[in-house]
Amino acid sequence: MYDISYFKANDHQEVIDFMQANPFVTICGVDAKGFPVAAQVPVLIKIDNNQITISGHLMRKQDHTNAFEVNKNVLVVFSAPSAFVSASWYVENSMGSTWNYQTAHAKGAIEFKDDAHLLSLLTELTMHFEKDPNASSQVKNLSQEYMDQNMKAIRSFDIVVEDLQHVFKLSQNRDEESHANIKTQLEKGSPACKHMAAAMRKK
Repeated sequence: MYDISYFKANDHQEVIDFMQANPFVTICGVDAKGFPVAAQVPVLIKIDNNQITISGHLMRKQDHTNAFEVNKNVLVVFSAPSAFVSASWYVENSMGSTWNYQTAHAKGAIEFKDDAHLLSLLTELTMHFEKDPNASSQVKNLSQEYMDQNMKAIRSFDIVVEDLQHVFKLSQNRDEESHANIKTQLEKGSPACKHMAAAMRKK
């Protein structure tokens, strides 16, 4: 990971908030032959006595699922919209352009769980993202036959985070005038650029 002291959050809670706000993650690992694998899934993040646990589910019999069963060490990547930053926006602009972004990397061992955990996870995951507690898609409103059939195809997991690193590269190394101009220019751009401008304002 790009580890520069000034491209960091103000505190640990800011990193947790970022993870909670960007729960569609990439889980990376390697298979038995050492080849890389990855999967993209939505997750839930729980914190208990400063221990962070990432929970989700994966389809059975996929290359990534098979790999995680053999090698349980995984990297979970949290990311958000990013943006190109032109050096022409700097006060001193005789240098290369760059890219602003935010990411958090969580390392740990993936542990596959039983059917009781899976049902609990699906209930909680759906409730968290669906919002409407009475939606027809809530687990409590789905037929037992439907749940039984679909649960056979997936496995739930927990990842206890053993190491957490992050990069919040938001032009902190630029002078005040350049920083303000970067935000102004980004606000004129795409939704991703506007997102980055908002992140810079918060920082």
